[in-house]
Amino acid sequence: MNTIECINTRRSVRKFTEQEVTKETIEKIVAAAAMAPSWKNTQITRYTVIFDKELKDKIATEATIPFNANTIQSATALVAVNVVKKRCGYERDGSFSTTKEDSWQMFDAGVASQTFCLAAHEYGVSSVIMGILDYEKVAEMIELPEEREMVALIAIGYPAESPEAPKRKSVEDLLTIL
Repeated sequence: MNTIECINTRRSVRKFTEQEVTKETIEKIVAAAAMAPSWKNTQITRYTVIFDKELKDKIATEATIPFNANTIQSATALVAVNVVKKRCGYERDGSFSTTKEDSWQMFDAGVASQTFCLAAHEYGVSSVIMGILDYEKVAEMIELPEEREMVALIAIGYPAESPEAPKRKSVEDLLTIL
């Protein structure tokens, strides 16, 4: 599959089959996602993959909204996207490089998450990125080290549905040329 085809055919999927995504496939996806660019090549994004059904169900019922809970419970695995804190947006002396301060880490995590989802699609694995959750509770449940911060959850698995592409804005709506 070429890049444009991958971008054009990837969908957020919320219903998955029971077929397991293997550790080896996830390692290939993470290897590809590792190629995502980051602030001064800090490579702060990390992926904590949860296969344990009991833990997935606990996150689904205690740390997300019902809409996301159903997706998580359907998924083969849940990926807790997190970042190493206090690296992105900083200079070596500890000062900020930009007025965005350390919020630039969300940009890096977003680029890495989308790269993860595109790589997953290449390997036939579907995904959906979810951001409505209790970040602190999830961090506690997965025993995230203190130097890390939760950013998002990505439910992954083999698709049990093939959603149509939602209507997109036109190039004219999106592009300004000066």
